[in-house]
Amino acid sequence: MSFPLTPSDKVNKVFTAGALAYKASHDPTSYDSLEVGHALTEDIAKELEICARRHRDIFDEDEYCVGYVLAGDPLIKNLMRRKFFAFLYLPSPRPNQAVFLYNKRLDQFTKRLWTLPNAWTMACLSELTFVDPKLREMKGWSDAFYAAKFWDHIRKQHNISMLSEIEYLNANREKLIKAGCQETKSFTSDPFDFSKVTVNKVVNPDDAIVKQ
Repeated sequence: MSFPLTPSDKVNKVFTAGALAYKASHDPTSYDSLEVGHALTEDIAKELEICARRHRDIFDEDEYCVGYVLAGDPLIKNLMRRKFFAFLYLPSPRPNQAVFLYNKRLDQFTKRLWTLPNAWTMACLSELTFVDPKLREMKGWSDAFYAAKFWDHIRKQHNISMLSEIEYLNANREKLIKAGCQETKSFTSDPFDFSKVTVNKVVNPDDAIVKQ
């Protein structure tokens, strides 16, 4: 999420991660939840497509899982990251995660396998007996997660037979051993650009590092 700079934030100042974290933690602004939701989902579809096509030449299978997870930043308290991934198997479920099934031959996403909310919401949905019809599917995923029957639930719901990570590794154990440690070209992640993080209110601006 981006906060506008105040006039006191001069262009020639470079802020450390600690300074930005301090300012973000003291931000008194009350944000609209819908606005935050839109900010977190912005460009999701485009990034999922980029991730799916990036793995087309890496994976031999016609179908594979593509998804993303929301994660906090270890340095800046109020910052959320979106991490995208692709697997040949059903990835382990976790809060704030969405997973889709991509078909290489069709060159499109064919199924939304699951979308899990934050841990608190998952626990609440699982404890409730009745929920709004719009939340029934998410409650089903949450119930299956806590009942340790998640894979069976997903396969039955979407009529698929894709293996989980452990099942996939066990089924292909001999093949993986024979393949050896063949290095595959990986894509280096871009370093986080702290210059793109701005704040609404500056607290103790003298603590910031000034670039001469």
